[in-house]
Amino acid sequence: MKVVGLVTFLLLLGCTCSQNNRNAKSGGKSSKKPGNQGANVSQPPPEDASNGGPAGAVEAGREGSPGGRAAGQQAETMRLHFLRNTQVTCNDGTAAGYYLKEFRGSRRWLLFLEGGWCCYNKETCSSRYINIPRLMSSSEWPQTKRGSGILSSKAEENPHWHNTNIVFIPYCSSDVWSGTGPTPTPPRPRQGKEKEKERNTTEYTFMGSLIIREVIKDLVPKGLKQAKVVMLAGASAGGTGVLLNVERVASQLEQLGAEAQVRGLVDSGWYLESKQQQRGARDCPETVSCSPEDAIKKGLRLWNGAVPDRCRQLYKRGEEWQCLFGHKLYSTLTSPLFVVQWLFDEEQLRVENIYRGGRSLSEEQWTYMQNLGKEVKNSLRDVTGVFAPSCLSHTSITKSNWINFQVKGTTLPRALQCWDRSLQEANRNNKTPSKGCPFHLVDACQWPQCNPTCPALVDPASRQELTLLQTLVAMGVDVQRLGLDHRRDAGSSASMTSNGG
Repeated sequence: MKVVGLVTFLLLLGCTCSQNNRNAKSGGKSSKKPGNQGANVSQPPPEDASNGGPAGAVEAGREGSPGGRAAGQQAETMRLHFLRNTQVTCNDGTAAGYYLKEFRGSRRWLLFLEGGWCCYNKETCSSRYINIPRLMSSSEWPQTKRGSGILSSKAEENPHWHNTNIVFIPYCSSDVWSGTGPTPTPPRPRQGKEKEKERNTTEYTFMGSLIIREVIKDLVPKGLKQAKVVMLAGASAGGTGVLLNVERVASQLEQLGAEAQVRGLVDSGWYLESKQQQRGARDCPETVSCSPEDAIKKGLRLWNGAVPDRCRQLYKRGEEWQCLFGHKLYSTLTSPLFVVQWLFDEEQLRVENIYRGGRSLSEEQWTYMQNLGKEVKNSLRDVTGVFAPSCLSHTSITKSNWINFQVKGTTLPRALQCWDRSLQEANRNNKTPSKGCPFHLVDACQWPQCNPTCPALVDPASRQELTLLQTLVAMGVDVQRLGLDHRRDAGSSASMTSNGG
């Protein structure tokens, strides 16, 4: 049976991948922590919504003045700034803002958009406001944050972008960074739990795109106008936000007289349309029961959402939601774009109700999982800058171990550096990388976790590292019923796994 053969092969790979992961990480663990950003489908929102977000641990101390520091000794923390334009706010009317770590003398800027899915009607917004208020209100934001991965100021963790002005823009608009809606009248800041019932009847504001515009304005006197390179990056919903806003940011800076090259970095925001037939989508109150397409259709109306003009012109009125899918939007963009995408993204699988701790998987779902990697590869075929490992995970660039991930022997930071170097040439569309410096990297192996540098699979409850076999069991697969013996031919699969990527 085709399904049995597929699952058997996955189990064999799981036995060796887990060991290879440990060996490849030099003793470090890449477990998925509650603070990881942007789990983008379930509601109440995902693991990423439980703390300070993708920038890593919250720094309690005050940031000292950078003026007295040498370039290599500047503060590692990012400090909170609220927007000067108080009319552009979070969902609940509290002030929107950004975290900034300046690097004196640098003319490169990295602006990062946080992820965290969205809300698209009264029910989902009320649930989101009660369960993860930091994604709708700034009232509980800490004064400082410390970045990790590409947001880190440590050269050993962030070899190419550590000496950069880094801006982290918290996600508090719940609109995939597309909203241009008006401020509620009057704006009402978030109240205590005893006021939540009253809050359900008030209006929310959705201003994600306007928040980005105002952050740009506020950064101009801080040196952004003199920038040579501005990278708009984001993960999960923030990655989709990059797709929607990179052209707008480039246009805004040009109008301000800046000569910076604006480019986009999309991490885990390159989604495919759902294959599952949705039922009762018209009134689906929960994200898990509503396809992303249905949520976005509803949301764009609620948010007064904006999509890039050139893409919008391709679709009739009411079909603009298609511009939130990168493979449909990409060809209309003129700004350089680099896409980081796991071939077996956990949130893409979650759309089809394939997730750890879920119900037993159907044959149709297994077939979808088998084909997902191929479909993602096909969708990325014409993208100039790509890093796509054959792994089961979600988001990467803000993880502290992002330097460990490899495709065809090239690490993710190295691929970004190669892409960065290529953009210094006159021909932006040159797809021929310098010798030994590739930046279009897609795994050749076909199955989840066949790349030995994949992040370890971790049990969400116990935080213990799992083999692929254990993960399949946790996902509801009845291994005994299928008659699978994961020990059989484990040795022969080891050689295939070691060559993965």
